[in-house]
Amino acid sequence: MRYHVVALGGKRSRMKSAALRAACDEYLTRIRHYAKIEEQEGTVTRIPEKSRVIALTARGEGWSSLQLAELVGRWEMEGRDVTFVIGDAEGLPADVLDRAERRWSLGPLTLPHEIARVVLYEQLYRAHTIRRGEKYHRG
Repeated sequence: MRYHVVALGGKRSRMKSAALRAACDEYLTRIRHYAKIEEQEGTVTRIPEKSRVIALTARGEGWSSLQLAELVGRWEMEGRDVTFVIGDAEGLPADVLDRAERRWSLGPLTLPHEIARVVLYEQLYRAHTIRRGEKYHRG
């Protein structure tokens, strides 16, 4: 299983903040101790065809860290790739929302894609530490 993170918006989806890029890179390094993960910036064509799609949207379900850890466990057992899609300033296109197996809300706040990406990576890392009973999660 591999995680894919697709930030829509082409050049506009690129990380402009060095501090947020560094935070993403730190969490990506941590996640890679547990799972394969890659990130891409661009269009919906970057979403792998047979991957399970999780749309990050304010109109999605709110998951606790423990709920995400349970989902991660199920996804690992099924072995199918998981793609998290982060929208651009216009949100996510209808075809992505329709294709999504699940819709996940990081909360009711509107977040820039850069910050949403940091939160996503932190929560994926946390989910893996929860599953393994490691110290990071204090929940």
